[in-house]
Amino acid sequence: MTLTIHNSFLPHTDPDASIAFYRDALGFEVRLDVGKGAIRWVTVGPANQPDTAVVLHPIAASHGLTDTEKRVLTELVAKGSFFGVNLASTDLDATFASLKEKGAEIVQEPTDQPWGARDMAVRDPSGNLLRIQAI
Repeated sequence: MTLTIHNSFLPHTDPDASIAFYRDALGFEVRLDVGKGAIRWVTVGPANQPDTAVVLHPIAASHGLTDTEKRVLTELVAKGSFFGVNLASTDLDATFASLKEKGAEIVQEPTDQPWGARDMAVRDPSGNLLRIQAI
């Protein structure tokens, strides 16, 4: 039996801003864009990994949540405290320079971590924290 990662889910607060970030700043493909207005599920992923994707989903469409829970979730996402994803780059310094040039919200510049990794951190337009590690 083999298990692989197929989709990861991140909440979004603005699908158009999310598309612009993931497509234009990170260089991901937009694979699906389903729904209307702000209630859209957008699937993005790196072109060289067609079987791995991130599904950006609307917080407002979360079933079974009260209005208070949706508000709290929105606040957690905006702070970068709810979800995140780890990415990898073959040239972390070039990735950093490109994201900075494109106006991405840099949380941490490339740093050598005590556990041996060299990484950086950036937020997407919804506030989701993305860590990018050198490989």
